[in-house]
Amino acid sequence: MRRIVSETEVRPHQLVLPVFVREGLTASQPIASMPGVEQHSIESLRAISARAAAAGLGGIMIFGVPAVRDALGSGATDPEGILNIAARAVADEVGESLVVQTDLCLDEFTDHGHCGILDAEGRVDNDASLERYAAMAVAQAEAGAQLLGLSGMMDGQTRVARAALDEAGFTDVALLAYSAKYASAFYGPFRDAVESALEGDRRTYQINPANAREGLRESALDIEEGADIVMVKPALAYLDVLRRVADASPVPVWAYMVSGEYAMIAAAAQNGWIDGDRAQLEALVSIRRAGADAVLSYAALDLVERKLVS
Repeated sequence: MRRIVSETEVRPHQLVLPVFVREGLTASQPIASMPGVEQHSIESLRAISARAAAAGLGGIMIFGVPAVRDALGSGATDPEGILNIAARAVADEVGESLVVQTDLCLDEFTDHGHCGILDAEGRVDNDASLERYAAMAVAQAEAGAQLLGLSGMMDGQTRVARAALDEAGFTDVALLAYSAKYASAFYGPFRDAVESALEGDRRTYQINPANAREGLRESALDIEEGADIVMVKPALAYLDVLRRVADASPVPVWAYMVSGEYAMIAAAAQNGWIDGDRAQLEALVSIRRAGADAVLSYAALDLVERKLVS
């Protein structure tokens, strides 16, 4: 009776698994601030991507952790950079079984940790950053990525990435715009996972948490620029924004249950305070109920393999 009257469901194909691959690793290693999540070697990345495909997940989103960083984030466009190597490995392993997705942002590759190139005064230079993002888009597509996660929050990023891909012949590579990406405290564990060099914050280019209309406006701009999917991030603290974007958007809307949102539940479960699997699933149901067509979740694979999602 409960099943037949249920209004909202979470299915494996509606979930995307974010993963971290670190240059130089020979085996996976745990991330202290994200219980149950690991940094991967190329071989362990292949293994978890095969598990994700077998579980029927919709996709896998890859984040690279390079050994060397510089002011331009040069490793992001190097064909032998860790993220591009990882994309090729996953595309070879499971490219016909789920959507291979890569994070298109400079923050993991810069020695200052910002999502864009800095000018002489230490401010993010939006237009100079767009040139780097265009090159990154082509490099990731050449490596086998089928969907690019535009998470940098630079003005015009979607338009520039679409034009660069089309000019290079990658007209079928899709764009996921992190349109309503807020300047959130919930990203903390992620920055541990990618060993971010950031000092300070990103409030000059991420959205003020107080602003809902701004999230709608950013989403509309990205759709005009050619986004195939738009994103609300974080998810749980912004369910009202998610609902409003979903009601207005003519393209699919996804949400990212970010590292801090995941880690709060995982840490409480580790301490025996709550049922972690049930709480993670309840969170996913709330995100789907608010209007997300798909959700990025670090718990995605565990929930499906444990038969809580089927």
